Amino acid sequence: MGKVILITGASSGFGKATAELLAQNGHTVYGISRNGVEHPSVHYLPADVRDRSRIETAVAEIVNREQRIDVLINNAGMGIGGAIELAGEEEVRTQMETNFMGCVNLCQTVLPYMRRQGSGKIINISSIGGLMGLPYQGFYSASKFAIEGLSEALSAEVKRFGIRVSIVEPGDFATGFTANRKNSKATMEDPSYGPVFRQSLQLIEKEENGGLNPVKVARKVARIVDCRHPRLHYVVANPEQRLSVLLKRIVPGNVFVDILRGYYRT
Repeated sequence: MGKVILITGASSGFGKATAELLAQNGHTVYGISRNGVEHPSVHYLPADVRDRSRIETAVAEIVNREQRIDVLINNAGMGIGGAIELAGEEEVRTQMETNFMGCVNLCQTVLPYMRRQGSGKIINISSIGGLMGLPYQGFYSASKFAIEGLSEALSAEVKRFGIRVSIVEPGDFATGFTANRKNSKATMEDPSYGPVFRQSLQLIEKEENGGLNPVKVARKVARIVDCRHPRLHYVVANPEQRLSVLLKRIVPGNVFVDILRGYYRT
């Protein structure tokens, strides 16, 4: 039986690939996006995940039409690049409000409906950057670390209501994320950070642009949607990045930091 699914950030990247695949699989899919989008099998609703009032209206509209929401997929996100020291307050707020508070807004709005129906799944799209602090992507990592902690705590709180929570942690994928990253002009021009940042950025962008097909993440999410007893954590990445997640667990912290410094040439 098809499920009613709501996914944020559904107009591009992981969100678009996932929304289209789930619709192909026979589910009723609603996509939230800041950009108005038309699609023959995905119902798009224009909204910014930071706008709590608009989110509440969109969710109420879905429930009014379908009488339920079976799955919430929090995927909306963005990234800023640059040195932590030089980041502007507004940049940091935008990063955290989009990636973290957007997820909070959706969870808090959808959960009352899921509790009343006695079932539901929440799938939060994190990143391997939520498992390790990535140089010059510190606030992006911070937002994803926050998603990790929120998801683990939420899982413990809502499991008794028949609601399951899962976290998907992708590595580098060719999603267009690179083109949309907001890189710090202050860092670029700084004599202490600029040369190293530009060098690191070349490596980051090369890996992202040559990354895996986002359909791989979409397929993983589709399996979680259909799974009766999904796990909490799902890392979806190339072998090298999966190894880095394992190394983070087993080597001393300072050693891992040195590995990151060597890899990102910092």
